[in-house]
Amino acid sequence: MQSRSSVTRPQESFAYPPSLTEHCLQGVSNHLTDETCVRFEDCQHSKPVGFESSDPHFSVRPDGSVYTEQEVANLSEPVQFMVTARGGHDPHIWETTVKLALAGHPPSVPVNQIGVEDMIARVWESNPKVIKFPRKHQRSLSANGLRRQKRDWVIPPINVPENSRGPFPQMLVRIRSDQDQEKGIRYSITGAGADQPPSDVYNIDPVHGKMFVTRPLDREERASYHLRAHAVDMNGNKVENPIDLYIYVIDMNDNRPEFQNQVYNGSVAEGSKPGTPVMQVTANDSDDDTTANGMVRYRILSQTPHMPIPNMFTINSETGDIVTVAAGLDREKVSQYTIIVQATDMEGNLNFGLSNTATALISVTDINDNPPELTARTFSGEVPENRVNVVVANLTVIDRDQPHTPNWAAQYRIASGDPQGHFLIRTNPVNNDGMVTVVKPVDYEQNRAFMLTVIVSNKAPLASGIQSSLQSSAGVTISVQDVNEPPVFPSNPKSIRFEEGVPAGTTLTVFAAQDPDLFIHQTVRYSKLSDPANWLRINRTNGQITTMALLDRESMYVKNNVYEATFLAADNGKSGSPPASGTGTLQIHLIDVNDNAPVLMPKEAQVCERASPSSRVNITASDADADPHVGPFVFELPSYPSSIRRNWTVSRINGNRGDYAQLRLRIAFLDAGVYDVPIIVSDSGNPPLSNRSSLRVKVCPCDENGDCTTTGAVAAAGLGTGAIIAILICIIILLTMVLVFVMWMKRREKERQAKPLLIDPEDDVRDNILKYDEEGGGEEDQDYDLSQLQQPESLDHIISKPVGVRRVDERPIIPESQYPVRPSLPHPGDIGDFINDGLRAADNDPTAPPYDSLLVFDYEGSGSTAGSVSSLNSSSTGDQDYDYLNDWGPRFKKLADLYGGGDD
Repeated sequence: MQSRSSVTRPQESFAYPPSLTEHCLQGVSNHLTDETCVRFEDCQHSKPVGFESSDPHFSVRPDGSVYTEQEVANLSEPVQFMVTARGGHDPHIWETTVKLALAGHPPSVPVNQIGVEDMIARVWESNPKVIKFPRKHQRSLSANGLRRQKRDWVIPPINVPENSRGPFPQMLVRIRSDQDQEKGIRYSITGAGADQPPSDVYNIDPVHGKMFVTRPLDREERASYHLRAHAVDMNGNKVENPIDLYIYVIDMNDNRPEFQNQVYNGSVAEGSKPGTPVMQVTANDSDDDTTANGMVRYRILSQTPHMPIPNMFTINSETGDIVTVAAGLDREKVSQYTIIVQATDMEGNLNFGLSNTATALISVTDINDNPPELTARTFSGEVPENRVNVVVANLTVIDRDQPHTPNWAAQYRIASGDPQGHFLIRTNPVNNDGMVTVVKPVDYEQNRAFMLTVIVSNKAPLASGIQSSLQSSAGVTISVQDVNEPPVFPSNPKSIRFEEGVPAGTTLTVFAAQDPDLFIHQTVRYSKLSDPANWLRINRTNGQITTMALLDRESMYVKNNVYEATFLAADNGKSGSPPASGTGTLQIHLIDVNDNAPVLMPKEAQVCERASPSSRVNITASDADADPHVGPFVFELPSYPSSIRRNWTVSRINGNRGDYAQLRLRIAFLDAGVYDVPIIVSDSGNPPLSNRSSLRVKVCPCDENGDCTTTGAVAAAGLGTGAIIAILICIIILLTMVLVFVMWMKRREKERQAKPLLIDPEDDVRDNILKYDEEGGGEEDQDYDLSQLQQPESLDHIISKPVGVRRVDERPIIPESQYPVRPSLPHPGDIGDFINDGLRAADNDPTAPPYDSLLVFDYEGSGSTAGSVSSLNSSSTGDQDYDYLNDWGPRFKKLADLYGGGDD
């Protein structure tokens, strides 16, 4: 016989739980009496472990052997019971389920075939109808004379199918005690599913002991329940020991396999051999995986495209591994395959199993199985001579591998035809073309054409077994174009040596250029481009250079004894080419000659009037020439006038190569003052040059330290006492004149302020600006709209306004009056006439405000408490004379016409 077991999760955790590792049944008969074995792995080792079976027909020995307590009449259906293990005095228990079936017995009919209702009915019929509380047995005498305690019978498990349709509550079993005839018994159940979460799944009739399930069960939520049944009397006293009830939820095939991903992505290299792993798909079924309900099988439904054959891949039905089954994968023909994979439970039974599908996208990865091929056997190009960094030819290539990968990227190499490295082939990263580029100038006169052999390859090596194509090489012909090249000076710069001071017109050298264009006869002309000192001249025809002035090594244009000049050589540009020119530099190294006399240094000195160590001056000389035309210098005093040698003497200072000498007093005392001492200085040139220079020496009285006193310094400057007094008197006179001028200016200002005016200030009618303090009105004066008195700045809004009522601030559209212009220097007698003329002009100016226009007032409403103004009447009883209005000017002319014009 064969047996299968499923390990349930222990209700309590334990450090060393025993676990089921192997179980087997031996013997083949319809009546099971032989011994079976179930191997348990006891991690407690030396500690005793006790086993109990929930089926009274089977027991388990301490070594894990399962045996039958009594004869089993029929085992046509699998038998399932629970084995419980307890470790010594440890309160924790571990459980496992043992399923027994006859070896070679045909499997039972699938659930889907017999129908869910029939399966549920079978399960219900297999459950015990009544469960009684067990009684304890007396010890009996065995065959060998020993007595043993009989085991209490174990309650068989209760099987409940999931997803039952009810009606609910649905009775499972009835629990009763043998003492229910003698006394009143109350039944109850405890455990997960009764009084513990999930609560109220099961309940029991406390009087009759009927246990019910209250709702459909889901095995995927909970596969089993362990309850305990209790029996107590009416006073709550325990009547029976609690019994264990094991309820198993029977699995139904109510869950489809679910793929972990709806779309799987895999890849396989092109050219792979059959059997190459590609990818794996996985589907999970929530049903019991120990039954057919949870056993998933895979198969491929379709492959797109069907190239080169419809079945390029296969799948392992149990693991979901996809592998190749045929050769011929070619990325250049098919880059991706789409495979529909189906997962079916019930061990792949398509009639009864539930299925689901997923998509597998298999990308065919590229290998370098296509060598690059040039599109032509020969290419050509041309390049002007002396040009660099220009593309002269473009090589096109075809590579069927995946673009922009190392398998596709081309590399070009010049195999022959360019020994001096004039050309380089760069790869265009966009289109993979080869750009033949000039990196070193070519010369038409040396090479008129180049014949190159080019080989192209990939960055990545070719795949194994792939040979290079014959089209991977080609010939490239590069023609060199002749251009008008500029003349070239053979030696540039050219250096020559000459002594300075050569006379003008001296020929220095011939600085000629050569024309590289050997096949074109052209004329070269020369000109001067740069000559800082303007010393040189060049012959336009032959390039002969002559001097125009003396060459001076000590000139500011000479740097480090070298004078540089630049010359231009240009051809005449025949054969349709423009003229070309080249430059050359001439460097003249000037050799020094003794043409500069030494100069005495310093120019001034100061000594004491009495001969002493402080009455000495150290002198030297400077020479613009170079060695050997400089020192040692010779210093000497002239013989004329005789007072020079009588009062002074000069001597060389040892140890300074003769570059320094010392001037000192020859006599014991010399009057303070300024003396010009002539000294003759000669250099060491051949012939030597001499220079007579004067040294200005100030002789002054000195203190004990040998320093000139202040008075002595003044006296030495040449100012006597009388001169000093004269200077002081001049300073005093100048200050007095400044003081007198300031006092005169202040007095004049006072006189001008005290002078009376010719006319009274009140009668002065000249234009004066009088500023008055302005005080704003009260609160009642702040409500006026002053905008009506403002004169507009433009007349545009008035001109565009239709004819009608005007506002008071609208200016009449007529030419303005001309006001009299005041003379720049008016006579006092003309002021009155000027004011009268301006008044008349203002009175007759209709454009001056206020304007004579119609005023529009808003209606203020009726019901005023004031009386009507129409009741007011003139207090005069006779006619009033309004002729005086004519004397008020043109502004009152209209009013005078209305009232002073008589009856008209």
